[in-house]
Amino acid sequence: MLALGWRYRWGCIRLLVLQGLLLLTALSCLGLTGLGIDLIRHFADPDNVPMTPFPFGLAPPTGWSPMAQVALIAGLILALELTRGALNYTYALSAGYLVHTRIVVDLRAQVYDKLQRLSFNFFDANATGSIINRVTGDVQSVRAFVDGVLIQLVILTLSLIGYMSYMLTIHPLLTFACLATTPIMWLVTAIFSRMVRPLYDRNRELVDNVVLRLAESIQGVQVIKGFGREQEEIAQFAKDNREVKDQQQGIFWRVSIFGPIIGYMTQLNLVILLAYGGYLVSRGELPLGSGLIVFAGLLQQFSSQVANLTNIANSVQQSLSGARRVFEILDAPIHVQNPVNPTPIGRARGDVALENVWFEYVPGAPVLSDISVKIAAGTRIAILGATGAGKSTLLSLLCRFYDPTRGRITLDGHDLRDLDLDELRQNIGLVFQETFLFSNTVAANIAFGHPGASQEQVETAAKIAAAHEFIVDLPDGYQTVLGESGLDLSGGQRQRLAIARAVLLNPALLLLDDPAAAIDPHTEHEILGAIEQAMSGRTTFIVAHRLSTLRACDLVMVLEEGRIVQFGTHDELLKQTGHYRLAAESQFAEV
Repeated sequence: MLALGWRYRWGCIRLLVLQGLLLLTALSCLGLTGLGIDLIRHFADPDNVPMTPFPFGLAPPTGWSPMAQVALIAGLILALELTRGALNYTYALSAGYLVHTRIVVDLRAQVYDKLQRLSFNFFDANATGSIINRVTGDVQSVRAFVDGVLIQLVILTLSLIGYMSYMLTIHPLLTFACLATTPIMWLVTAIFSRMVRPLYDRNRELVDNVVLRLAESIQGVQVIKGFGREQEEIAQFAKDNREVKDQQQGIFWRVSIFGPIIGYMTQLNLVILLAYGGYLVSRGELPLGSGLIVFAGLLQQFSSQVANLTNIANSVQQSLSGARRVFEILDAPIHVQNPVNPTPIGRARGDVALENVWFEYVPGAPVLSDISVKIAAGTRIAILGATGAGKSTLLSLLCRFYDPTRGRITLDGHDLRDLDLDELRQNIGLVFQETFLFSNTVAANIAFGHPGASQEQVETAAKIAAAHEFIVDLPDGYQTVLGESGLDLSGGQRQRLAIARAVLLNPALLLLDDPAAAIDPHTEHEILGAIEQAMSGRTTFIVAHRLSTLRACDLVMVLEEGRIVQFGTHDELLKQTGHYRLAAESQFAEV
């Protein structure tokens, strides 16, 4: 928060200056009002009411009539109020520009930038709904903190100093008597803040659940409707929403108690003023206009600022809870870091080695154990194993989404941790089991990893992936804008676009995570043809279960509970008793 304030220090200084000028004009108006009242009383009864001197030794010309002197004061008050209105307008514009335009927009951009650079560990530990809510809702909490807390505290501090200083010049003892309840107000505020902070933290968690429920219901709308679960989902969403409402009601009743307590104490100050101040006026120790009336105006302003503690204290807890979650993202460690002095690799050959590689998502629970293998450039290697064997994790380590817990992985003899991340990933083409396409043109989706690619390069990649034929049949060909996630295409078409996207990079390494897992036999034949073309001349790791794919590879690695239990060619593994032979025989039996 302090770093945020320092970054926008000049905007904050501007607000401070404007607030100081506003305070000065307010105090001047009060002083002139009291002076005017005293002058009117003096002119009405000059024998009993002494003349109140003008401030700073100033005075109108001696020949001015009483009416002219009062008119002068009224004119000064009017001029000050007009100035104050202009200052208020300037302050509102400056505060709005600083808080709403600069801080919120810049901070949201910072959070998004950090999310793009964070390692997968962060996304593994935080639900999608929580992340979305932090970027959208919690960034507004930072705005609320700056606008409703920091700025208001500055206004409060300046005002209290200004009003109290003026009151002390009028009558010190009366000032201390009227402000006797102020320490109690601060104590009540501290107790209130300690009481509601955990409630606001819990409120953020419950709102996260609502956002997650909403996101899942939109993403899974086909499943929900397919199983006729609409009413159950509506009921569950209502339950989550009701929990938020009930929890907020708990916060509101505490806030509603705190407000009247502070209000009662501020009114008690006015009672003390009327009793003690009236006594001083009756004894002639305090003027009525420039004394009691001005003091009453100052005390009223002072009390209203202190009463504003209710809103500030509530805003502190509400906004700090959300702001903390934003800064958790900004302060989150990046586990996969770019090296300070990366080893340049350029276009890699594709020699890959895994040396005693261990990996754990959770300490003490290895997902990969002592993986050691050397793959020559251009080799096609299939990875076979049951669910949870560590196949996808191995691919994630190869693209350095994570770093090994122990051991190392090398590309052309260089540890991946010594290579520039961007340069490494420009040498890797990725095709996931679940294809994600952006709501953009077909050409833009293919060229996602290489935005500067020419149309000819895009079409060449599409032809290698056997996608060109169906693309040209689309309404606008390569310029056809796809719907969300490319749902207006078939599964096979989406996979071929993903293969084209990977091939366009002309990568040294091609990583394919079971790309034919969820497609029909006819589409599988088309996809396998595209995969064979894509694998040509490249080091390829492909997670596969189909015998046709396994047979097309040079080597097969069989994983079981994170360990390599078999390794060799298709023909060699068929002769061995083990998981590979059982998998092959089961597929022969199905045929």
